[in-house]
Amino acid sequence: VELALEEAGISYSRFEIDLQNKPEWYAPLVNPASKVPAIAYGGPPVDPSQPSPESEKIVESLVLLEFVADISGKLLPQDPVQRAKVRFFIESVPGTIRAAFDSVVLRGESPENFLTAVDKFQALLPAEGLAVGPDFTTADAALIPFLARLELVLKNDFGAYDEGAGVKAYEILSSDARFARYRKYIADIKARPSFKTFHEVGVHFWALHGLTLIYTGDRAFDL
Repeated sequence: VELALEEAGISYSRFEIDLQNKPEWYAPLVNPASKVPAIAYGGPPVDPSQPSPESEKIVESLVLLEFVADISGKLLPQDPVQRAKVRFFIESVPGTIRAAFDSVVLRGESPENFLTAVDKFQALLPAEGLAVGPDFTTADAALIPFLARLELVLKNDFGAYDEGAGVKAYEILSSDARFARYRKYIADIKARPSFKTFHEVGVHFWALHGLTLIYTGDRAFDL
């Protein structure tokens, strides 16, 4: 969602929630499900730790992506066919990548599952450009967080799978001709100013919270 905010050029204040020690006010005042991310929209300027009752609290990542697109007039094509393609991409791809991520990192299945998921994803990409054409859309914003995590865990051999299997899969993604379109897509995304902000924040967050939650082995990693 932060990537979408950056791409849309929307000014916002960021507040990081410790997932292992969520503040008591978060569930009653922001999201009863106690999940992140969330946006408090409108209301007076306040300290993020004291959300105003006058602001609207909006939750769930995909809902937030559409909300950002709606209030900015960006991130979704004007053409209804292209908009449908964006929504189809969101329905089809991020869930596939997420399922592969969970099976490999959490359950210790072969990192080959990642490669299969990436192969399916890149088959949906146009020959040039981003997820759906030349412009950045909510389809890209929905997918990139999962691909960024994918590269992070594979590169650092981080997960419940056999030691060395993640690095091997990362090397295949990085060099095998089979994944040339994937690499071009990733390179195009990484070249965008919004990705630098997103990536710096994301690596910091995962180093502090995400990776420690999913890893139970003794292998070190280098960010």
